[in-house]
Amino acid sequence: MPDAPVIGIVDDDSSMREALLGLVQSLGCRAVAFASAEHFLAAAEPAALACLILDVRMPGLDGIALQALLRDRGHRLPILFMTSYVDARTRARALEGGAIGFLGKPVDDDALIACLRGALAAQEV
Repeated sequence: MPDAPVIGIVDDDSSMREALLGLVQSLGCRAVAFASAEHFLAAAEPAALACLILDVRMPGLDGIALQALLRDRGHRLPILFMTSYVDARTRARALEGGAIGFLGKPVDDDALIACLRGALAAQEV
């Protein structure tokens, strides 16, 4: 799978990270997971990622702030947000910031897969 797209996962919930790793790998992609936005910033290479699955609410830097920071640094990778706390204001901020999707937890696997496939297909064009 060396040429498979790499999907980043940032979520403070270890069981969610593990479930997403398995789902992403079942799609033939590689996945790298991080327990926080800070860990992501310290260890990830955003330019090497095909897409980022990002939790909204996390201790420390939250997902919306990470999205803004990446955008300010010139990274335009597709971001798919997930959250247990769906509210219209946060959803609007994420989408205005360029998110490709905003899903509530528990995540509908079919919706997540559709968003990921859309993001990957857009990069192939």
